Amino acid sequence: MAGPQQDAAFVQFERVQKSYDGETLVVKDLNLAIGKGEFLTMLGPSGSGKTTCLMMLAGFETATHGEIRLAGRPINQVPPHKRDIGMVFQNYALFPHMTVGENLAFPLEVRGIGRSEREAKITRALDMVQMGAFASRRPAQLSGGQQQRIALARALVFDPALVLMDEPLGALDKQLREHMQFEIKHLHDNLGITVVYVTHDQGEALTMSDRVAVFNDGRIQQLAPPDELYERPANSFVAGFIGENNRLRGTVEDIGPDRALVRLASGELIEATPVNVTRKGQATLVSIRPERVEFKPDLMPTGAHTLEAEVLEFIYMGDIFRTRLRVTGQDDFVIKSRNAQGQRRLEPGEKIRIGWAPQDARALDPA
Repeated sequence: MAGPQQDAAFVQFERVQKSYDGETLVVKDLNLAIGKGEFLTMLGPSGSGKTTCLMMLAGFETATHGEIRLAGRPINQVPPHKRDIGMVFQNYALFPHMTVGENLAFPLEVRGIGRSEREAKITRALDMVQMGAFASRRPAQLSGGQQQRIALARALVFDPALVLMDEPLGALDKQLREHMQFEIKHLHDNLGITVVYVTHDQGEALTMSDRVAVFNDGRIQQLAPPDELYERPANSFVAGFIGENNRLRGTVEDIGPDRALVRLASGELIEATPVNVTRKGQATLVSIRPERVEFKPDLMPTGAHTLEAEVLEFIYMGDIFRTRLRVTGQDDFVIKSRNAQGQRRLEPGEKIRIGWAPQDARALDPA
């Protein structure tokens, strides 16, 4: 499948706002373009505005201000059933009194599709989710994972222009949830459909998406592909929300276009890439990912910054070790190291020296 055409906006939010009480905005001046065939995830904590955006796109909520367009057509006044949008919910929303086949037939009947074509579409949709043998079962006879597959098939059965998913895997156990992530992504790739996906699970967003819109306080904090979001967060909120992140407090001592010299609270000087800091004397949080920190001298990158650290906690997690350290007076510094042959267990109270490449540190806003 060709890559998503992000320059040809298939879904467009233009200066969209939403208030439920006429005073407080839960979505603030949203501008967002989603390309045809793109898998875009809206990610953020509860109350950040992501689900409200999805509900406005679906037609279940009305924008207080601004315009939403689908394939170039304004849809603010178009009722949900006329938007040609498939929807998958966390709680499946299957009709319990209907069989699986009848659940899938319902959206086709509403659209006036004839019986023979209905049956062909139902068979095709069930086969897509490996549920072809379950057409005569009722939802109560299915496991949670099977019900979610049926909900997904129902959203796809009428070949919608757009599929919306609202926390669709939230009710599943961890192993099944991870398996379904790949299934949904493979369906997206194979069918070339446009998907807008809402979740608060960072791993889910990074695994599945072409781009991720990180929401907080009704605004998009950063919109970027997963690797850029993780490697180059735009501010402290994104750095802290996406994956685990070490943050050292300091003050900008000197600054240039692509290099900041930061004096940490404990007095040490380190280099970092400046992001959201612009002048000397400015407070900052220096961000370093746990997997970019080394405690073995022979593995430290050339030109590494090194600091003294005290081991506070060593946790075995199977594929990785997670070591919590006291660094520059802070007790929340973490190293993640691969469980490899010869890797030794660090003991609480042990003094070690840690290091990282200067380009792996980012000087962010202090908020």
